[in-house]
Amino acid sequence: MARSTIALGSNLGNRLGNLQKARDCLKILARPGTFLQSPVYQTTPVQCPDQSPDFFNAVVDFHYDGSHQQLLSRTQAIEFHLGRTAAAEVNAPRIIDIDLLLFDDLIYNDGLLEIPHPRLLYRRFVLEPLADIRPEARLPQDHLTIHEHLQHLESTEPRLILVQAIW
Repeated sequence: MARSTIALGSNLGNRLGNLQKARDCLKILARPGTFLQSPVYQTTPVQCPDQSPDFFNAVVDFHYDGSHQQLLSRTQAIEFHLGRTAAAEVNAPRIIDIDLLLFDDLIYNDGLLEIPHPRLLYRRFVLEPLADIRPEARLPQDHLTIHEHLQHLESTEPRLILVQAIW
């Protein structure tokens, strides 16, 4: 079983409902009793096209019985199932975005998947929800905790707006 940490985001349609559906699909993959979820936050789009709607973001964490490639395949299938389509524009608005952040202590990059997620430590909309559920977590070969990274984050992102603590 691998401890898996995943970021969820949505900025189209029923954003909270989209996150709930994605969460429910991921819960099916989790070892019973291991699923953690952060509160949901409203966030300003980062590196998205002009006029992109605000996101709802959250992070979930659970033990998964499979490989990181299998989990990537399953998360992509969930995105497809929930209506995500390929966009012509980078970071275009989307119904759901599911990003694998951490997979145990794995360091991996095959050009399609990079673990830990390469921008995890630079995005408040990922670090803050992650710190809510795993403040003492550390990235592989890192001496700082997630909470410490959040405290030292240099970002122009505005503060996150709490949408719902329990969802």
